[in-house]
Amino acid sequence: MAKYNPQEIETKWQAYWEEHQTFKTGTDKSKPKYYCLDMFPYPSGAGLHVGHPEGYTATDIICRYKRSRGFNVLHPMGWDAFGLPAEQYAIQTGTHPAITTKKNCDNFRRQIKRLGLSYDWNKEVNTTDPKYYKWTQWIFKRLYGTWFDEAQQKGRPIEELPIPADVEAKGKEEVRKYKDSKRLAYYADAQVWWCKHCKIVCANEEVLNDGSHEKCGTKEVERRNLKQWLMRIPLYGDRLLKGLDKLDWPQGVKDMQKNWIGKSYGAEVDFAIADANGKPTEKKLRVYTTRCDTLFGATYMVVAPEHAMVPELTTAEQKAAVEEYVHAAALKSDLDRTELAKEKTGVFTGSYAVNPLTGTKIPVWVADYVLTGYGTGAIMAVPAHDTRDFDFAKKFNLPVICIMEPDASCPVDVRPKVLAGEACWAADGTYINSQNDTLCLNGLNKKQGIAKVIEWLEANKIGKATVNYKLRDWLFSRQRYWGEPFPIIHWEDGEISTVDDAELPVLLPELKDYKPGDGGQSPLANATEWLQVTDKNGRKGIRETNTMPQWAGSCWYYLRYIDACNGDAFVAKELEKYWMPVDLYVGGAEHAVLHLLYSRFWHKVLFDLGLVSTDEPFQKLFNQGMILAFAYEDAAGSKVPTDEVEEKNGKFFKKGTDIELKQIVAKMSKSLKNVVNPDDVVRDYGADSLRLYEMFMGPLDAVKPWQTKGIEGMNRFLGRAWRSVVGDSDEAPVFVDETAPEAIEKVMHQTVIKVTSDIENMSFNTAISQLMIFNNEMMKMDKRYREPCETFVKLLHPFAPHIAEEMWSILGHNESLTNVAWPEADHSKAVENTVEVVFQVNGKVRAKASVAKDMDKAELEKLAMDNDRVKEFMNGKTVVKSIVVPGKLVNIVVKPA
Repeated sequence: MAKYNPQEIETKWQAYWEEHQTFKTGTDKSKPKYYCLDMFPYPSGAGLHVGHPEGYTATDIICRYKRSRGFNVLHPMGWDAFGLPAEQYAIQTGTHPAITTKKNCDNFRRQIKRLGLSYDWNKEVNTTDPKYYKWTQWIFKRLYGTWFDEAQQKGRPIEELPIPADVEAKGKEEVRKYKDSKRLAYYADAQVWWCKHCKIVCANEEVLNDGSHEKCGTKEVERRNLKQWLMRIPLYGDRLLKGLDKLDWPQGVKDMQKNWIGKSYGAEVDFAIADANGKPTEKKLRVYTTRCDTLFGATYMVVAPEHAMVPELTTAEQKAAVEEYVHAAALKSDLDRTELAKEKTGVFTGSYAVNPLTGTKIPVWVADYVLTGYGTGAIMAVPAHDTRDFDFAKKFNLPVICIMEPDASCPVDVRPKVLAGEACWAADGTYINSQNDTLCLNGLNKKQGIAKVIEWLEANKIGKATVNYKLRDWLFSRQRYWGEPFPIIHWEDGEISTVDDAELPVLLPELKDYKPGDGGQSPLANATEWLQVTDKNGRKGIRETNTMPQWAGSCWYYLRYIDACNGDAFVAKELEKYWMPVDLYVGGAEHAVLHLLYSRFWHKVLFDLGLVSTDEPFQKLFNQGMILAFAYEDAAGSKVPTDEVEEKNGKFFKKGTDIELKQIVAKMSKSLKNVVNPDDVVRDYGADSLRLYEMFMGPLDAVKPWQTKGIEGMNRFLGRAWRSVVGDSDEAPVFVDETAPEAIEKVMHQTVIKVTSDIENMSFNTAISQLMIFNNEMMKMDKRYREPCETFVKLLHPFAPHIAEEMWSILGHNESLTNVAWPEADHSKAVENTVEVVFQVNGKVRAKASVAKDMDKAELEKLAMDNDRVKEFMNGKTVVKSIVVPGKLVNIVVKPA
């Protein structure tokens, strides 16, 4: 047979799989199911780099293995194709985003198919396809038509919302407003980051600490109030937290989700605003605090610059200073504002509030370290026992009153300073200075104090116990063209309605100009004919011109894969019930919070409405590590593109100079010219070599640097595998049905056990190591024994499917390996019958030997004594004693004769 030729073999088998629909999803529901999901990619113009196939190869190995174990496997692929890059390209060139997106998807599909990944392409989805986003719009309508029942802790149809009698008495319009106030999806003014350069709303995460926009790099970013669609995701905060407990996810991801949700227990407290004489008025400023027990020590208040009460709290004398400060705060990111190390800034409003426990008049300040996104956007400040409050108080000369005597953990020299208000103590202790006519906390600890204060606040109708979440309502609209249109109409009488299901999808109109308006209008506002509608009664309205964010399509795509061509439902009930939940979800850790949180939220709503059968979508999650590449930097830390680097005597220099460079590991990027294209690797070494190398680089969840030498090693291993099974002579190989030698049988069964266990545990690198060991033993065979050859090929198949299929064919089989049963191990034949023992003289190892596992002490001692190497160190000496540990060692103790 000819030598191993990956390009010829891989082209042949990819064509075979496509022609025979080899990976079409099974429909026999008597079989167990396995739903294996990759996080679908955004199809960028750059195409795949070698980091993409890492996760895809891992899931492919699992899927090929599961098929061999008799599972129905659902292994789909699709495109998260709405996104800003295609729209920006459209603005620059006039090319419709759909054209760019299709071109990119076609390229991604071509590249993925070249890797031999066993996707069922009949299940392919594209979030920009109207047949897909019809159902995204349909699901949005269900979210819009749902309210959250706090008592039942579930979403229910808006038709089941109880309407209070006083609301109903006010008429139809008030009932409509009441319903709108309860919907999970709602339309309201929202404060957003607006980039004047890009003319789009930016996510908080896209605004960097220096106030610049991550996408364009300019600092033309400001806060604006715009009409937006939002979703009340915090209502599901408790269920999103509890649901994590039953999921097989990395603990780090669970912790990130918990921190993002940020559940806390505290109290809302109303502070009366003081009049000119310091007396309480009817006007209230509400705060949320987790430490209501420290109210006796509250010496000032702080409101966020965006707080709705800032204008009415600001006196005429302070108006100019406050307005200037509010404007400056609007240019800062939330991350910058809450940075603990930053210098505290603020301005006095001119107003005072009254501490409800002490009756003391305390000033109200505006400061940017308080955010509207948490609690009520206002805090009571207790500088003696909160570090940020203490720093602020010291800077602006505000009172510091100690109300908690530090516990024993406080350093002796710090204690008097805390008591004097000269230092901050944020840990536990016992209360002092915490008493009024009706409440005394003195002598209690923190837990006791919190309970007692909440009881007092509720009895006096000043406050109440409250559960709060850092998780805020989800901003769910963008001022862009290339996104899903909302199925919403705004009528001239103020009513908002959804488009009938029969009229879905609401299609994106054709436009000549994709630029957003300067005032925040979406490009869709220019589509006059599309925009304007009239109902059957002549009432005029306009369509919603915002589009949904890219998250929308990715919130439910795993459900559409199950039934991708269904035109009558987003998924058939019986299919959803069979396939859900997803058994394994693999993707990058960068999606650890938002995508997973949003998907879980949507899924729980669909579950509450009886539209899906599981409460959670993804049972097991695995985050693959990032594949990095070598890069180079000079002494100043400036990066140098790889095509400007040359190697001399093991060192790296900038070409044409004596400037020595440091080799580092960094993310692949076009600017550093260190992106490795999988097309090039497949062309030079074959897809099987690429697959094996990416799995052999190290543990799947580790960060690893790409090294081309490593893939050369995998290519050599496949060449050896080919020679051991097929040979490289012109003659056809001859396979014998005789029983293989014991040594071969033993390593064969050991390999079946090891590779099976490693695939189940996603330890692919060690599975490949064992395959190499097996192949090394096979290379020693004097004949080609059929059983070990076939077993090796079956085990190799999930990792390197093309060469395995070819070798299976040469072994005389006509069917694809895809559904051939996985080999079973005989554990009794995998047991080692020999062990290696060491021979020592006076505790130092002098020789080693392989001996029968059950060799007794006397035989073992004799074998050691007769060993030539041991004899050298015993020559002329007297044996004092021998220490024999069967299966491990013989230590001969000698002394001079």
